[in-house]
Amino acid sequence: MTGQVIRAGEAAEGAFELVVTPKTAGWEYSSLRVLALEPGGSATFDTGEDETIVLPLSGSCVVQCRDDSGGERFEIEGRRSVFSRVTDFAYVPRDAQVTVTSADGGRFALPAARATRRLPARYGPAEGVSVELRGAGSCSRQVNNFCMPGSFDADALIAVEVLTPGANWSSFPPHKHDEDREGESVLEEVYYFEVAPGPDGTPGPGYQRVSTSGPGREIDVCAEVRSGDTVLIPHGWHGPSMATPGHDLYYLNVMAGPGAERAWRICDHPDHAWVRGTWDEQAVDPRLPLTGTEEK
Repeated sequence: MTGQVIRAGEAAEGAFELVVTPKTAGWEYSSLRVLALEPGGSATFDTGEDETIVLPLSGSCVVQCRDDSGGERFEIEGRRSVFSRVTDFAYVPRDAQVTVTSADGGRFALPAARATRRLPARYGPAEGVSVELRGAGSCSRQVNNFCMPGSFDADALIAVEVLTPGANWSSFPPHKHDEDREGESVLEEVYYFEVAPGPDGTPGPGYQRVSTSGPGREIDVCAEVRSGDTVLIPHGWHGPSMATPGHDLYYLNVMAGPGAERAWRICDHPDHAWVRGTWDEQAVDPRLPLTGTEEK
């Protein structure tokens, strides 16, 4: 691990390709694990203090959630890859034991957040995911708001998927959420990346920028990212996230913070906020949406 950048495999533990907890990240609320299962494989874990979502990156699975009052079982259809469709998912509460089983194998993201309320386990259908086309022109991207306030109920967890067509910029204008004030909320954030290969299967890079937003919030990241890489954002201006030509970029954002209200409020960088005003005169990239609820 170099600073806030975790390279693929650097934070692996057993069946988990990635383990980011509040302790390992050096913060208090946000977590992300990525579980890899062989065909017929299964893994059991306790949610502890965290509410968690089981989100297929590739493959399908069965999620069983058990607690003192009984249990729930969800069959998750999943998807071939993050670039092939919007996926269904399962929400499991804190203080539960969860078993994920996959007949054909797959990889499953487990975004999580420290929770005080215990909500019921639930199934999230792909058809219920709010898909937003954000920005315009070369700043066009697709946002799958599967666990946003107003779209899916949770205690503290906020999580979205962003797909950016090759050669476009997303997370732009640079923005931040590291002060508790009007129009802004404090949120720790994880960016987990996948990069679509080129037509010949060649792996590709993307790029991520994070910069200082004020005294006590010093940070300096300008990193090439590849599939399986992760960037931790405890504070600071973040963006752009850059997709290189020929390689669509995916990232999973996981956020949580100390606020009593579960809210995503951001402040644009004052040097670049004007960019939003140019979008009214531009069309959304015609390549979008990159995915829908039907497998490509």
